[in-house]
Amino acid sequence: MNDDKPANAGRKQGGRFQVGVSGNPAGKAAGTRHRVTRAVEELLEGEHEALTRKAIDKALEGDGVALRLCLDRIAPARKDAPISVALPPVKSAADAVGASAALLSAVAAGEVTPDEAARVMVLLTAHKAIVEAGDLESRITALEKAK
Repeated sequence: MNDDKPANAGRKQGGRFQVGVSGNPAGKAAGTRHRVTRAVEELLEGEHEALTRKAIDKALEGDGVALRLCLDRIAPARKDAPISVALPPVKSAADAVGASAALLSAVAAGEVTPDEAARVMVLLTAHKAIVEAGDLESRITALEKAK
């Protein structure tokens, strides 16, 4: 043990670490897998094909759980789906206002859900910030050339 630090360095009296103080400041190395995950991988080593074949056979025999497992792998539930909503091109900050209004109209008309609109609005907001930054850059460049 290092003689520079006491054995309980960074710990409260109850033996717990203080908030923000760790016994391993570097933390776990990136990509390190949990010991249970490693153990499961070792158990399944070389058995993937046999297990997959067995699941398929059970599904074909009518086993509902096996069928659901196979179908979930073939065609997993979509977490996201494309939406279609007509938005004007956004080439300036003012255009973003028009696009936002069009998006709100689409929600009001039931063409897109509020959740879908919220996700598109995040994209519009980010795009507006990029457009504004580009506009600011070109204005600064023009001012510098004028000097």
